[in-house]
Formats: sequence, C-alpha cells, structure tokens
Amino acid sequence: MAGGPWLHTLLLALLSGLPAEGTWASLTRFAPARPAALLLRRLGEHVRWLRASTGPDSGARAGWLQQPLDPFNSSDGRTFLQRYWVNDRHWAGQDSPVFLHLGGEGSLGPHSVMTGHPAALAPTWGALVVSLEHRFYGLSVPVGGLGLAQLRYLSSRHALADVASARLALSRLFNVTSASAWVCFGGSYAGALAAWARLKLPHLVAAAVASSAPVRATLDFAEYNAVVSRSLASAVVGGSPECLAAVSAAFAQVERRLRAGGAARAALRSELGACGSLSRPEDRAELLEALQALVGGAVQYDGQAGAPLGVRQLCGDLLKGARNGTYPEAYFGLRLAAQVAMHSLGQRCLSSSRAQTIAQLRATEPQVSGVGDRQWLYQTCTEFGFYVTCEDPECPFPQLPALPSHVELCEQVFGLSASSIARAVAQTNTYYGAQAPGTTRVLFVNGDMDPWHVLSVTQASGPSGAALLIPGASHCADMAPERPSDPMSLRQARQSILQQLQTWLGQVKEESQQGGLA
Repeated sequence: MAGGPWLHTLLLALLSGLPAEGTWASLTRFAPARPAALLLRRLGEHVRWLRASTGPDSGARAGWLQQPLDPFNSSDGRTFLQRYWVNDRHWAGQDSPVFLHLGGEGSLGPHSVMTGHPAALAPTWGALVVSLEHRFYGLSVPVGGLGLAQLRYLSSRHALADVASARLALSRLFNVTSASAWVCFGGSYAGALAAWARLKLPHLVAAAVASSAPVRATLDFAEYNAVVSRSLASAVVGGSPECLAAVSAAFAQVERRLRAGGAARAALRSELGACGSLSRPEDRAELLEALQALVGGAVQYDGQAGAPLGVRQLCGDLLKGARNGTYPEAYFGLRLAAQVAMHSLGQRCLSSSRAQTIAQLRATEPQVSGVGDRQWLYQTCTEFGFYVTCEDPECPFPQLPALPSHVELCEQVFGLSASSIARAVAQTNTYYGAQAPGTTRVLFVNGDMDPWHVLSVTQASGPSGAALLIPGASHCADMAPERPSDPMSLRQARQSILQQLQTWLGQVKEESQQGGLA
C-alpha cells in the first residue's frame, strides 16, 4: 500500500477502538444543524447510540476484511477495508449457526453483536454472532472520499456482494463448516438487506429476520404521514383525535406567521430556534420539514429508550392550555418539542437554510462522527426514493416541502434528473420484487405504529414465509434489548421470532443431513 492509503487505514483502525464508537454527546454537542431532509435519520441514530451506551460491549472484537471495490468486475483490483465485529461468547463450535447482523446506513459498533436479536438468541443455539458494517458507512469508507466516481460503488447490490464474500471469508477465518446455518438479521434498510440476502443468496443464507424492512421503494412516500396521523390519534400510544387536531393547529399557526413576514416571522425564527433568516421560500420549506421530522420522529421511535420525544409526551405538551377545541397553546407545545429535540441531538438551532443543506451534502470528505448523510441521500436518489410528502388533504402538516423539492436535492447535489430517480425506484422494485419478493424463510417483523411498515411485508406469504405485525410497536422496537416496561405484545413477538427460527433451523439441519438444498 502507498503511504497515503496506509495512513488512512491505520487511523481508521485506531479509531475503531473507541468504546462504543465514542459517545453521542461528545460527537454532537453544539454540532451544526443537520439537513432537515435527514433529521429523521439523526433521531434514529441518536436512539441507537443511547441504546448501545447502556448495553454491554466487552467481549466484542473488531476485525477487517479486504473487499473488492467493484465485485462485479473481476479485472478491477481495487479493494477497501470493511469492518466487522465478533461475539463468540456463546459459540458452541464449528457446526453451530452463525448469526450475521447486517449494517445499514450508519456506523456499527461493538453493541451490534452484544445486544439485539442475534446476541439475545445466540445462547439458545450456541451461535457465533458477527456484524458487518455497510460499505461507505462508519469506518468502512473506501480510500478516495465520497465523490461521484466513488459513490457509483455504493448500492444495495454491492452490499449483497459484500455479504457473499464476507460469508466465505469469515467461514475460513473462523473455521466454520458447511453444516453451519447462516441467518441474517437487520433493521430498517438493513432489514431489507437481510431479506434480499436470503432472496439473492439462498445457497449462502439459510434464513433471515427482517425488522421494519422497507422492501418496496417509492418515490412519493405520502403513506408515512398517513400513519403518523393515525398514530397521533391513537389512544394505544397516548394519542387522541384532540392531539391530532392540536398538531394541525400548531403547524397552521407556524404557516400563518411565515406568510405574515416582518416582525411575526422574525419572532417565529427566534422562538423556534431556526438557523436562518427565513426570507426565502426554500428556507421556510426547510424549517417546516424539520418540524415535521420532529413530530414524525416522535411516532417513529415512540416508547424507545433514548427517544427525545414520544407520542404521549408530545400530545401532552401540545394540549396544554387547550380550550374549547381551538388549541391556542398548541404552537407553544410545538416550540417545547423543538427545544427538547435540539437539546437531545446537541444542535444549537433547527435547519432552515436550503443553501447550507446543499453545501453539507456536497462535501465529499468522509466524516468519522457523521452518520452518512451524503451516502444515504445518494442511495435514495439512485435506488429507493422514500421522500416523505404531505399533499394529502388529511395530512396534518403543511404541504411544503412537496415532492419536487426532494427530487431537486438529488439534482442539486448529484446532478441526477427526476426521470432517472423514478426509473431507479422502478428498477429496484423489479429487481427485488417489492412487497412480493418470493422469498422463503424470511420473517418480516413490523410495528403497526411505525410509518415504515406500509413499505414492508405484513402478511405471511405461505408456509415458507412469515410476518409479525406488533400492535402498538414503533420502528425496529423488537430489536431493542428487553426492558421490564416492554408491553406484552412486544414480549410475545420476540418469543415468536425464537419459535420461527427453531422451526427453520430444524428444517435446515434435516436438509443438511439428507444432503438436500435449502
């Protein structure tokens, strides 16, 4: 290796020894405002980091695999280092199963093999637990940065090729025999990857547990806010029809003051902690999107440890002082929610500058403390869409930003046209089968309060496919460590996951003994 890449690799290896990837507070305290378009991801990362900080990480070991940068071109000899973590605390030996936790659009730390489904289920089967960080995220970023010439090697298909080569390399490294069944686990985008690994690599992956997995790509994700509205009105999670009306009233007041301009707009900027002047229409849309993300995040991560806000708390704040159904104080509840979220995320202000958003997303230098904003935007522009809109009349939020605003971001950052994005979304669904993937031995697990469940599989597809829809559960709630406060529905779901794996691993063992194919 040349001196530059060697030094880069050495620094990454040293950084990988940070306990639990450092702490969220140390990386984000007084951080600059993050793009509103990616604030939901920021909330999710915050939840995951705080969850990890309370779980065990001793006993996990990091390692590195040398992977081909372009696995689809055998004449291209370029490689990159991909990080993995191992927990062999419960491993019963060479013939025992391997539980592979797939990383998604963020960094993986030691907690990825010490908490969650793989670690909780490993003692039952004496399984080896391994996690694999997704290429271009965390510390698994190829030398050369995040320019377009490099990002062309970032896709779900490349990630699945990494799974295949990692499966073979790790088998050799740990002397795992062909009798061992490999089971993939993942949540959210990584949950879709787990399902697709079983679909595209059935000879290597025996089964998969796909939590909150959005297997249907969609350009216009209006359904997201439809679920948010329903959840805000649901007594199951502490919502009510009055809460939903209060949310609508609060946003209506924000819109009125934005349109009024002058002193009203300046006061709004100060009260909400907006970063910019709000003088441009695109900046006002940016602020509205950030506020929508905060409310959507309260639903998406409701009830989870580390979530800044849940539905019950948000509704309580919005309904304080409500009189005669007019909700005059709802706006002040929204202000409080914004303050709580910003404090939790370590941000001084709410993003309200479209120009700043574009500048941040155009930066091609990898950020060790970041969660891959540029990389994930690239994947949405070239594979998935997933752009949350509110153009339905029943949506409680303003209609801005509309779909064109999301699509224009792809053009402004990457030079990609709206037609190319639409084609990419269609191609993704054709390649993977969307919500009818035709897989066997994949368990899809979703919460019915999670806005993403509408893009997943919620009904069993026959005797070889299975689905769990957990009442009252939010995004990837089943993957969190067990807590005494967990509702019975969540406890039962985890037991169902164990029972389903018992059935499938029993089948795999019988087939292996009979010399059959999985």
